[in-house]
Amino acid sequence: MVSPGSTPLGKVYSRRAGAIVADALTDTRVVLVNGARQCGKSTLVRLLAKDRAAEWRNLDTPVVRQAALTDPTGFVAFTELMVIDEIQRVPDLLLAIKEQVDTDPRPGRYLLTGSARVLGLRDLPDLMPGRMETIELWPFSQGEIDGTSDAFVDTVFTQGPDLRHTSAVTRSEYAERIVRGGFPEAVARSNPRRRERFFDSYVSDLIARDVRQLAEIERVSEMRALVRLLAARSGGLLVANAMSSDVGLSVSTIHRYLALLEEVFLTKRIPAWSRNVSSRAISTPKVAFVDSGIAANLLGADARGLVRPDSQLGPLLEGFVLMELARQLTWSEERVELFHYRTKEKVEVDAVLENRRGQVVGIEVKASSTVRPDDFRGLRHLADRLGDDFIVGVVLYTGAQTLPFGDRMRAIPVSALWQT
Repeated sequence: MVSPGSTPLGKVYSRRAGAIVADALTDTRVVLVNGARQCGKSTLVRLLAKDRAAEWRNLDTPVVRQAALTDPTGFVAFTELMVIDEIQRVPDLLLAIKEQVDTDPRPGRYLLTGSARVLGLRDLPDLMPGRMETIELWPFSQGEIDGTSDAFVDTVFTQGPDLRHTSAVTRSEYAERIVRGGFPEAVARSNPRRRERFFDSYVSDLIARDVRQLAEIERVSEMRALVRLLAARSGGLLVANAMSSDVGLSVSTIHRYLALLEEVFLTKRIPAWSRNVSSRAISTPKVAFVDSGIAANLLGADARGLVRPDSQLGPLLEGFVLMELARQLTWSEERVELFHYRTKEKVEVDAVLENRRGQVVGIEVKASSTVRPDDFRGLRHLADRLGDDFIVGVVLYTGAQTLPFGDRMRAIPVSALWQT
């Protein structure tokens, strides 16, 4: 089962997380759907709960929130499925939920949604081990929007260098996809100016409401400046010292603000990969925006401008690819983690996918429609050091064909991510 979701204009899209949530409700007492605001969490859980005798509680509603704060035990006392929307508003409810599910351990008791990484909040004890499954919901993937397979991760680990894909997607169409992003509200807006208004309001409200709920930040203007700086460095290394001088904040404040932006699902860190294949590997993570449309809007980039020379297409496309991969890791059959790789000599690989058996797929992202042998430099570096554990090195590019570039090296169109 893949549950549908819809945009404000009414078009129905299948959400791959729907099947995962439905399965979790059959054997887990508490299920948390966690993700960015307005990515479709409420729509998804409403559809999953519609045929059940479920009680619905939305903590964004002031009177409901006040009831939860006043009497948390009575608030969650319900014998059938209870849906609680935006649980991070009253995280202490988890204490009362724990008491309920310890007394009555039937599966499918509570279905929660959250717009912050609930269990990462500083003042919240680790209450629910073994009782709760957390499922991340992202803005729409390209396959969810197009109704295509979104199976690149599973396919590349299964087929390796035998994977073939031919694409009809042009550079202009890739640019359109980047600036549109995947938020249901943005996908529904065909007018670019109306979409920009949505992105502006989204970021402003996120900082003014959710970030300030998580922590008392006094310098909101510096937080906004940091967000714009991160957009300019999307897909780049997360070097707090350099950002500190650029936005006039201490390094410790930069680290705190970066953590807050992750907690509200605006950005995502891509950790560095090592496995001791090189003593020169660096440990600095990368940063990517969860939604490419927000990153492009913060830079003032539109689809027409992105196809011009010297545009921001390269870094925005890299961030776009990283997040399409991150989305797929939440539903792929192959259990995989996402990293990046870089040495002190600046040998790098944009994305390193490693499965539980230690097998690796390396991915480079190029905004050009042609590929050169030198584009495989970092991938060959990994292949030489990993031997048989290296499955394939892929340069994702904006051209049309899959092309061989030596042993286990392939150039593959970017659209293979959602059309494979």
